[in-house]
Amino acid sequence: MFGKKESGFAAVGNGGEVIIADAMVQPLRSLPLPDWREKLAVIDWVPDLGEDIGSLRWFRGLGTLTLLTVGALSLVPEFGPVYGAQAPMPSGAQLEEARAQMIMPIAYGSDTGRRMAANDSVRALAASPERPRIELTATLGRGDSFARVLQRAGVGSGDVDRVLGLVSSATRLTDIEPGTPVAIVLGRRTSKNSARPLESLDFRARFDLKLAVNRSESGALSLNRQPILVDTTPLRIRGVVGQSLYRSARAAGAPAEAVQNFLKIIASRASLNNIAADDEFDLVVDYKRAATGEVLVGDLLFAGIDRGGKPRIQMLKWNNGDSSQWFEASGVGESRGQLSRPVNGGVSSGFGMRRHPILGYKRMHSGLDFKAGYGAPIFAATNGVIAYAGRKGGYGNFVQINHGGGIATGYAHMSRIAASPGQRVRQGQIIGYVGSTGLSTGPHLHYELYRDGRPVNPLSITFTQRAQLSGGDLSRFKGELARLKAVKPGAALAPLPAASRRTDEPQREIDRLSAAKVGPVRPTG
Repeated sequence: MFGKKESGFAAVGNGGEVIIADAMVQPLRSLPLPDWREKLAVIDWVPDLGEDIGSLRWFRGLGTLTLLTVGALSLVPEFGPVYGAQAPMPSGAQLEEARAQMIMPIAYGSDTGRRMAANDSVRALAASPERPRIELTATLGRGDSFARVLQRAGVGSGDVDRVLGLVSSATRLTDIEPGTPVAIVLGRRTSKNSARPLESLDFRARFDLKLAVNRSESGALSLNRQPILVDTTPLRIRGVVGQSLYRSARAAGAPAEAVQNFLKIIASRASLNNIAADDEFDLVVDYKRAATGEVLVGDLLFAGIDRGGKPRIQMLKWNNGDSSQWFEASGVGESRGQLSRPVNGGVSSGFGMRRHPILGYKRMHSGLDFKAGYGAPIFAATNGVIAYAGRKGGYGNFVQINHGGGIATGYAHMSRIAASPGQRVRQGQIIGYVGSTGLSTGPHLHYELYRDGRPVNPLSITFTQRAQLSGGDLSRFKGELARLKAVKPGAALAPLPAASRRTDEPQREIDRLSAAKVGPVRPTG
């Protein structure tokens, strides 16, 4: 050997053995130590951080994790906007070229094609032409007036006055229902500063009347009444109760609102649970049909329940004075309910013995004291007749109302009375205002309730108010009940009789030929 290390080579002998030549021949004790790469290779840089927590090996793994995390975060790209070149705004010529080549919808004006300058053949108009006629439809709103509708439509004041005079001669203007459409045709006006003349006006004034206002050749307005045939036969519906009274009535064709009122009326006379499945319901509804096809469904008129072919409950709606009420077949009306609160306020002193705040000794407090401000309205507890209204000793200004059946109510210490003796009042009607007249320490209402002339606790009474028909009212009531019960079920749905042909209606040529061919029908002797 010549030197410490020689270049070597490997050769394969004939026997397949590998012969290494020129190997290192230094003694073992003279071999160098492993270099720094071999030392790093044997170190565990990524140990399990769940083991040996707190050891040097664990902190070495934590350092490796921290370095990798910092390195990954440093390589995160920036998510900022990418700026590119923006196309320049087109010039006027470029916009004009693009507009000429596009197709615009009619809603946007259909502004297409190339613009050309006006030549010598184009002349400006002295005035823009107007439409010869304007046809429009105006609607009468709630709380609106018929005159205001015409004025908004552009009808002149003179034509409005003439139309109101013509229409009011056929029907009251206040009877025209809100929501009624009015077809208006306005003619050509003489100048731009004048209103267009009214040519025609057409609307439905009532369910049974249609009105039309037309202008004749002479310029005068005339009214044309067009009566509409209306059938007022009430709609009567009968059927078996079955499993559900509501579903059976609805299946029979009764309107939903009428069925709800029917159940309410029947429930006020008997429990709905006591109505058997084989009972029959009987209801009559106000029903109007016009020859033009419109239908007007009104209120429930009659409600009844039959059992075994005999009427068990019969209730008829009847106008008793200014209000309508349900009466039994015998002419007896009944309305149940408690007295309403006479004033909007809480009770400050109850019924019973107490020390009088002014007299200073104990005595019977025969009513309730309600807290209320000076001038607050006082309401009637229920329907009745004013029996007394005026000054009454320690009560001050006092009002007493008789409600019938020995029941009466009293209202004391009023600042002002708003009722007079003999006046009939309704429940909730204002009869006076809170004050502090008489023996009173401040504004409040002293309210009393009497039964047969003796004061009782108003919080302990629930009464029934009855109304009894007699004399002519009872006869008319019986007649109306018999008329409604004589209506056959479903009679209101029968076809309407054909209206007679108008004399001014043009006859078709085929009808004239058919009539000439058949000839008149002569009786045979």
